[in-house]
Amino acid sequence: MNQVNVEALEKKEVYSQADLALVNQAVIPRHIALIMDGNRRWAKNNHLPVASGHFEGAEVIDGIVRAASSLGVKVITTYAFSTENWGRSPDEVETLLNLFELYLTQKREMLVKEGVKLETIGDISRFPEKIKKALRETQEVTKDCSRIVLVLALNYGSRDEIRRAVINAAEDLSLGTLKKHQLTEDVFASYLDTAKWGDPDLLIRTSGEMRLSNFLLWQLSYAEIIVTDVLWPEFTETQFLKCIMEFQRRHSRKGE
Repeated sequence: MNQVNVEALEKKEVYSQADLALVNQAVIPRHIALIMDGNRRWAKNNHLPVASGHFEGAEVIDGIVRAASSLGVKVITTYAFSTENWGRSPDEVETLLNLFELYLTQKREMLVKEGVKLETIGDISRFPEKIKKALRETQEVTKDCSRIVLVLALNYGSRDEIRRAVINAAEDLSLGTLKKHQLTEDVFASYLDTAKWGDPDLLIRTSGEMRLSNFLLWQLSYAEIIVTDVLWPEFTETQFLKCIMEFQRRHSRKGE
């Protein structure tokens, strides 16, 4: 394959002009949250070990982030590892941790090429040093990327996040750097892990489960929620586009 063809292949757009004509470019959600559910069910349905489902699911992230970026989405926050996931079998937890390290090291070049800045939310202190090192290194090499932000929720639980926010706000109140009358909803939100990106406009959950699973409980108060029966390893760019179109058909009233 000659160089011209390689470059043309690398620049291939995610969506055709016909696809793009289906969406209103003025109503693209700025921030999308993803609950990537169904990896284990997909593995079971395909008579494969659980690890295969998680590895297949990790590969899907690349295409969805690229699709989101091509539409103008600025932030994708993914529920990668919850505080409750430590309760899974030791083998599955080890598989997930190894997958994080592999993803963070092998995907760096792709992230930089696609202009993806990697960030995290949650309490990563519990992770092994090799995971924390891989995170630091990947965040460093992507720090100047500006096309889209990929936020991995790692050892994240919304109740734990709110608990930590309350502790930090209470400390500022006790020090006098924050006054009680200043503690508005917006000020409290500034203590949350997601403060610098704002609240998601849209939550997409795969595999058909109708619950939030302790994910961004404060931030999703006014988000549109779309649940699809598709298992995460089978979730495609086309299905993502359908979710955007559904989002655009809705009218968010914020309680009005």
